[in-house]
Amino acid sequence: MSDAVTLYTYFRSSCAARLRIALYLKDIPFNPIVVNLLRDEQSSPAHRAINPSGTVPALVIQRDTGAPVTITQSLAALEYLDEAFPNKGPRLLPSDPETRALVRTLANIIGCDIQPVTNLRILKRVASLGMDRAAWSKDLIEDGLHAYETIVAGSAGQFSVGDQITLADICLIPAVWGAERVGVDMTAFPVTNGIVQNMEREEAVQKGHWQTQPDTPDELRAKHE
Repeated sequence: MSDAVTLYTYFRSSCAARLRIALYLKDIPFNPIVVNLLRDEQSSPAHRAINPSGTVPALVIQRDTGAPVTITQSLAALEYLDEAFPNKGPRLLPSDPETRALVRTLANIIGCDIQPVTNLRILKRVASLGMDRAAWSKDLIEDGLHAYETIVAGSAGQFSVGDQITLADICLIPAVWGAERVGVDMTAFPVTNGIVQNMEREEAVQKGHWQTQPDTPDELRAKHE
């Protein structure tokens, strides 16, 4: 592939992790550019020129012809990768509309109900109101996971919808990393937890893991025996 792919990323960002995993899964080479959220680099004029939301990720693809394509929402970027590179790796969305709607429903439980309450910008606002932001986040994450568990109890095989990784799984796994950080016990969600364990065996997930990124601090890096 001659297209140049750039990903603006941060090691702890679950939305950026979705794209890292998808790019590795599809074997699409990319250049990571680190945006340090703790240093507020996402709010710089230079970054806002790329992503007006002042967030990560941002996916920039310079195709062989035409202007670069810039996508600043992870779900839209995941669908773009699936559509623009149909012959690269597994398809992330099923071909039939009913199953495709199911996968999108699960992905949106993560994207709309779970991930926003782990967002650094939101958590800072919650903390400013005097609330325990981890406890507040944990309760809402668990609500979302209960909904996810109820649906996948009827659809799961090895992964969330049958035995092939889909968009839903790529959204799920980084959300679980965030859930575990605030003390969510994943054994309370046995079907979802089994899917997570299967996902964590995948090379693309291991390469996209927050503990293995170029900007992961040394003290947080995965330790290998």
